[in-house]
Amino acid sequence: MQIGNDSAREALAAAMASGALHHAWLIAGPQGVGKGRFARQAALRMLAEAAEPESLPPGWDVPESTRTAHYASSGAHPDYRELARLPKDPDKPDEALARSITIAQVRGLQAMFANKPSLSSRRVVVIDAIDDLERAGANALLKSLEEPPQGTIFLLVSHSPGRLLPTIRSRCRLLRFEALAPSQVEAIVREHLSEATQAEIDALVRAGEGSPGRALSFAGLDLAALEAEMDALADSGDANNVIRSRLSKLLGAKAAQPRYEAFLDRAPTFIAERARVRSGEALRTALDTYAAARELTASALGLSLDASATVFEMSGLIARIGAR
Repeated sequence: MQIGNDSAREALAAAMASGALHHAWLIAGPQGVGKGRFARQAALRMLAEAAEPESLPPGWDVPESTRTAHYASSGAHPDYRELARLPKDPDKPDEALARSITIAQVRGLQAMFANKPSLSSRRVVVIDAIDDLERAGANALLKSLEEPPQGTIFLLVSHSPGRLLPTIRSRCRLLRFEALAPSQVEAIVREHLSEATQAEIDALVRAGEGSPGRALSFAGLDLAALEAEMDALADSGDANNVIRSRLSKLLGAKAAQPRYEAFLDRAPTFIAERARVRSGEALRTALDTYAAARELTASALGLSLDASATVFEMSGLIARIGAR
C-alpha cells in the first residue's frame, strides 16, 4: 500500500518519464515514513523500464512475471546493489547489526562499475541509510557521485540529511518525505495489525508521531495499557506514588525489557503532547519536564541504568505535569 508523500513520488516519476533522469537522488525525511521501501520500489521500476518497458503497467508496480522481478526476488539481479548495515554475526542475520556501512562495502561496488550493465543500459544502487556510512566510505562514494559510471542511478536514503557531507548533498536531487497524517498512519497500522483493538491502534498512532514504521515498532507491547497508566499519572499527579510503584514493578523485570524500552521511548513525547495544551507557569514546568525526560531516556538506555528505579523516576516526571 502506497500512502502519503505523493508529491515526492510524482516528482521522481516525472523525472523518469522525461528521459533525462539525474544520476543521484537523496530521499530524505523522518525515519519510518516509507523512504527505504520507496527507494527499493523505484529501483526495481527503473530497471524494468530500461529492460522490458512493454511488460509494465502504469505506476510503480513491476509484475512478478517480468525478468526484472524474477532476478530481484532471488537476490541475483546483476544491475542492482543495496548497501545497508550488515549483521555483526553472519550466522545470526536477525540479531544485532554493525554500527555503520563500511568502506569495504562501498569499494565492493567497483567490480560492478568496471563493466557495462548486463540486462539493459541502466543499473541502480540503493544505500539505506546513507547516514550509516562511515566517513571513509562517504569519501569513497563521493568519487562515484562526481564521476558516475555510465547508466548508474544512486538512490540514497537519509533520515538526517543535514549531517551528510555537503559535497554529497550537492551532487543529489532532493526528494523530501514528510511525516504522515494520523489517518494515514492508522491505515497502514490497520493493514499490518488487522486484529488489533481500536484502543491499541490509537495508542500506536500517537506513539508513531507520523511514522508508520515507528508505530509498528511498538506492536505487541500493549502500548494502550501503558498509555492509560501515563494518562492516570498526568491527570492525578499520583500524590501517593501508587501508580509509580505499580509501573516500576511491572516494567522493572528483565522479561519486560521491550515494554520498558517502549515506555522510555514514548514518555518524553507524551509529556510534550500534554505541554501543548498548557500556558504560563504550567507550560514552563511541562517544557522543563520534557527536557528532563529526554535526558533520562538517553541516560537509561546508554548507561544501562536500573530499570525499576528509572521507571519510578520517569513516572515521577510524568506525574509532575499533573501535580496541583
